[in-house]
Amino acid sequence: MAVDRNKKEKVYVKVSTDFDQTGYMQPRSVTWSDGRTFKIEKVKDFRPASIYRDDCSGYCFTVMIRGEEKHLFFEPADSTFSSRIGRWYVMTVS
Repeated sequence: MAVDRNKKEKVYVKVSTDFDQTGYMQPRSVTWSDGRTFKIEKVKDFRPASIYRDDCSGYCFTVMIRGEEKHLFFEPADSTFSSRIGRWYVMTVS
């Protein structure tokens, strides 16, 4: 049986985010579970996540981190969790 070396999985991350007066969400930094934090230098684009992956809902921010373009996804929370807005993740190759 062949192993799919390009299998992608969601990795949930902590993201520091600002909201402007119009409600626009601006991610500022990403923190991995091991504590490493990376500043988001620039947000280049913002689109529905389904443009990048059929199995994704929510939004995809194309960001620059350490001079490299990355995709950062925001997944809105299920309406049954009234105290949660959503959570952030990145797709990694496993």
